[in-house]
Amino acid sequence: MSSPSDLVIYPAKLVRTMDPARPTAQAIAVYGDRIRAVGTVEELRTYGDATVDDRYADKVLLPGFVEAHSHAKTGGTWRHTYAGYFPRTSPDGRHWPGCPTLDAVLDRLREADAALADPDEPLVAWGMDPIYYPGERLVGAHLDRVSSTRPIFVMHASGHLATVNSALMRRDGITRDTRVEGVMRRPDGEPDGELREMTAMALASPYPQLGPVVLDEDMLWDFARDGRNHGVTTLADLGSRMLMDDDGVAVYENAVLREDYPARLSVFHWGLRAGTEIAAPADAVPRLKELRDARSHPKLHFGHVKFVLDGTVQGFSARLQEPGFLGRPNGIWVQTPEEFRAAFTVFHEAGLMVHVHCNGDQATELFLDTVEDALAAHPRWDHRHTVTHSQLSTPAQYRRMAALGMCANIFTNHLYYWGDQHLDISIGVDRASRMNAAATALRSGVPISIHCDTPVTPLNPLHTAQTAVTRRTASGRSIGAYERITAEQALHAITLGAAYMLKLDHAVGSLEAGKYADLAVLGADPLAVGDALADVPVHGTVVGGRHFPVPSS
Repeated sequence: MSSPSDLVIYPAKLVRTMDPARPTAQAIAVYGDRIRAVGTVEELRTYGDATVDDRYADKVLLPGFVEAHSHAKTGGTWRHTYAGYFPRTSPDGRHWPGCPTLDAVLDRLREADAALADPDEPLVAWGMDPIYYPGERLVGAHLDRVSSTRPIFVMHASGHLATVNSALMRRDGITRDTRVEGVMRRPDGEPDGELREMTAMALASPYPQLGPVVLDEDMLWDFARDGRNHGVTTLADLGSRMLMDDDGVAVYENAVLREDYPARLSVFHWGLRAGTEIAAPADAVPRLKELRDARSHPKLHFGHVKFVLDGTVQGFSARLQEPGFLGRPNGIWVQTPEEFRAAFTVFHEAGLMVHVHCNGDQATELFLDTVEDALAAHPRWDHRHTVTHSQLSTPAQYRRMAALGMCANIFTNHLYYWGDQHLDISIGVDRASRMNAAATALRSGVPISIHCDTPVTPLNPLHTAQTAVTRRTASGRSIGAYERITAEQALHAITLGAAYMLKLDHAVGSLEAGKYADLAVLGADPLAVGDALADVPVHGTVVGGRHFPVPSS
């Protein structure tokens, strides 16, 4: 229990609250794990005896960033070989150079193969995307050049496709007789090594290591450290398969409920079978309600549900309405529309909030139709069902989202990491310019957030915000200037906007009296650096009044 002597005042260069009632302040007063008030130091002294702590006197304080679409498995991916196009930094600070060519990818895999002592141990890698390499598409024959005897599994950057070698296909029985959608084939009918979407990838025995990962406490710690390094104080684990038994829940509790764990975590249940066995919706509902009502904690939240409807735009597995992809067939339903409708209805009727992965506008349309029917049969207020990714959602669909009380969590990072490919290869200039339409969503009255979907793209909300503001690709091209949003709108999206769609806006997302003392500690004001939000230094976070500096700062 806090006492009056626990009141601490933190002066700062600037406190930016994201609360329009008092948008800026000179200092913040913290009482225990809560915000007592914001204001001037003189004002805050009137709240009682206080200690003045000047550690942030030359820093800018914002609400801790909230990432509403991320995956705790990020902490485990770094146990495997990174083979992506862009350079990345792991949570422990190790720098991984990017692989600018397909030959560089194969060289990275050869290095990893040489480092494995056990000849039977599979080589597992991640982050590669063949769309970056014009000409040949990575298939099993390429991986056979690395090893013809060791099974190799390479997860694509999106997490929706993988490429495997011949040794793995032999071991796991993937043959010309395998009749599973997503097993891609050579002209002679033999599998070529590319596996699209979860059901096909689940044929490969290493898939659980990077797909439906069974988390451990070390992974959760690395996940939170990555958040701390980028100013994030609340994370989502969007799609857990571990919540139906107490041992799985205990993994989360043993890590997150420690006082020195540097983040809050909102864990979503994976709502339907997709290559692995998942509890039937009717069986999952009572368990999720029990977790929500009896096991949730200020740092650990349960009770929400996530579905995946389609694949990815860059992987050509998203479900698109006309005019579709450039010269490619339509993508893959990860769940059949009939399965999705039935399962969603169960969770909706039970009063649970659902986020649904919809990259293509055909997937968005199915979700909207399903919500409309569910609300007609079972009216609910403040459900906050969310279209997550929402990459090709149309203006008409955003108007429907507003009418239905829905949210959109928009995958803004895609514009930077795959914008060039969408302009030139996947959907063309016109549709690419309308992708991730944050300005249209706001004009339509839809509550939004913007996200990174880590490990698909790096966890860095300031970079995500910068991309929403500039809409520039990795090569510097503009992609849909009329869908740019302001820096203030982008900051709202990564704070209070994200908190709203996790149903945590009463507790985090802005600096207001009574909310948790969760802060991002920055070296500059993001609203005073022009378009260069990603260049603002992050010095650490405060979570519930506890300080978590970035080790190098």
